[in-house]
Amino acid sequence: MTAARVFVARLAGVAVFDPAGDQIGRVRDLVITLPVGTKPPRVLGFVVEVQPRRRVFLPVTRVTTIEADAVIFTGRINMRRFEQRGGETLALGELLDRTVELVETGERVSVLDLGMEQTPTRDWLMTKVAVERGRRGLRRRGETLIVDWRAVTGFARPEQGQGAENLVAALAEMRAADLAGVLHDLPPKRRAELAAALSDERLADALEELPGEDQVEIIGTLDNDRAADVLEAMDPDDAADLLSELPDRQAEALLARMEPGEAEPVRRLMVYEDDVAGGMMTTEPVVLLPDATVAEAEAAVRNPDLTPALAATVYVTRPPSETPTGRYLGLVHFQRLLREPPGTLLGALLDTHLDPLRPERTLHEVAGYMAAYNLVALPIVDEVGRLIGVITVDDVLDHLLPRDWRESAPREDPEGSAGGSEGSGDAAGAREAR
Repeated sequence: MTAARVFVARLAGVAVFDPAGDQIGRVRDLVITLPVGTKPPRVLGFVVEVQPRRRVFLPVTRVTTIEADAVIFTGRINMRRFEQRGGETLALGELLDRTVELVETGERVSVLDLGMEQTPTRDWLMTKVAVERGRRGLRRRGETLIVDWRAVTGFARPEQGQGAENLVAALAEMRAADLAGVLHDLPPKRRAELAAALSDERLADALEELPGEDQVEIIGTLDNDRAADVLEAMDPDDAADLLSELPDRQAEALLARMEPGEAEPVRRLMVYEDDVAGGMMTTEPVVLLPDATVAEAEAAVRNPDLTPALAATVYVTRPPSETPTGRYLGLVHFQRLLREPPGTLLGALLDTHLDPLRPERTLHEVAGYMAAYNLVALPIVDEVGRLIGVITVDDVLDHLLPRDWRESAPREDPEGSAGGSEGSGDAAGAREAR
């Protein structure tokens, strides 16, 4: 059964199921129209993200159930990529954190959430607004009120300096790749506001998943000190790729503001061409000395900040263990660690049959080497045998795929849709058909 009233911030990331019970995606936003005057807005439909990372429009007329953990629809979804049109507003992306006024008192309040309800004619309207009054004294939050839509005004007025605290909260559980999709789809003004509100680490993770042009735009909205902090939070190879997209003077200015220890590996990576091993590698693999134990290695790969590909292998070198390391000795795969007693020394477990590559090797050579030996990562050494980095399979895929792969449309079925029979032809359905 569809809920009588639904607050939209709670729908962010909720799974969307077709009539057969198969999950086809997740809710990313709601599309509404803002009418003139005090009439409540109509909900046109949902922005649903389907794999691979593609946002499509689901008319609200085809939704049969809205619950805390599921949205269920009937009919078909047109698989054309969603594009926001004139007169349409994204409820989550554009209205949360908006400053509006209470009609009765003129008091300025901040929008925390929006409540929608279904009418007897089965239309969905935004009827309620959760707002926060100004904070007083030492209270971290002000008083929260839930008022009728007609009790506030100012939604249609463009706002400069809109915050994004509540939008950040609504997106808190979203994976970095999905957050990147939200950033990409927002209007430029709102994108900049969301970027400003995210923590350095959260923004860095999202930037790593965005196309180069989006990265450049977002970094350009930050002051140099904040931009340098975000670059420090990125993986060195991703930071180097981003800086290579910037004018030389701007890139050097940002490098100069980074901590020297964070800037050094980025500078080393920037000397390589983008499509050779040196330009693809990361400088932060798991490196231990030969007298480290299996227990120490297992503890190191438990680090939640490591990607699965980096956590799959421990590299063993002479001191120092920071790249560029001492002489590279070999590696130990995670599966081998699981088979050995905790006190066993890594020096006794080395796989020395896999030769490391030099940083000048081409993308084609690297990809072929990884395919031939079924690798998820491989070591890169310099001319004197020091480990200088590691290439993971995701690095290779990023370089093998077209530059616009995040935007490329998947192959559509002959109907260009998913699900069962066609839905109704009302305003929400008409939006899809235009």
